[in-house]
Amino acid sequence: MSSQNIIIAPSVLSADFSNLGQEVNDIDEAGADWIHLDVMDGHFVPNLTFGPSIISSIRKKTKKCFDTHLMISNPDEYIEQYKNAGSDIITVHKEVCGHLDKTLSSIKNTGCKAGVSINPGTDISGLEYVLDKIDLILVMSVNPGFGGQKFINSSIQKIKKIKELVQNFNIDIEVDGGIDDKTATLVKNAGANILVSGSFIFSGENKSIYKERIASLR
Repeated sequence: MSSQNIIIAPSVLSADFSNLGQEVNDIDEAGADWIHLDVMDGHFVPNLTFGPSIISSIRKKTKKCFDTHLMISNPDEYIEQYKNAGSDIITVHKEVCGHLDKTLSSIKNTGCKAGVSINPGTDISGLEYVLDKIDLILVMSVNPGFGGQKFINSSIQKIKKIKELVQNFNIDIEVDGGIDDKTATLVKNAGANILVSGSFIFSGENKSIYKERIASLR
């Protein structure tokens, strides 16, 4: 896979929230392709982050794609709000969607692209029935809820299975969790084309280091 086809989506979960607007501007200028937004509700995952109002407030800071990952128990109730806040992609978790086909249709009806995320312990079974409604499959390579976790190696085999599953569809494979310049190579070789990285990128001290680290993931 050519590095030109790899999309790098820094997760602002690891950014300096006291200066979030500037951080978004900096990673945009440093070469980010997308901006990854981790929404957590303190119920589905053991943490709280931010909601539509924060996303709306930083939307004017960049024209890059807003890749919104809803780690929440009741996504159907909030799809319209996240669309209106400026999301371009809305990803929901397979684990919480009792009617995944319906949820994906609701996302598509807003004009957003639709994604499905699966946790490390979740099987990919069932996705084959909704591939026509999926634009993106997000593989969690850590247990969701906190940044800075170690990459789970079994994610590699899952990525390979998904790559085979979607071979006749135009579906992106995204990976989030423990992505750095070493694990990036592993997930790309397995078939992923979108890499979410938080701690690795934002542990840099300035925009020039952000740029170096984004480039190293390609």
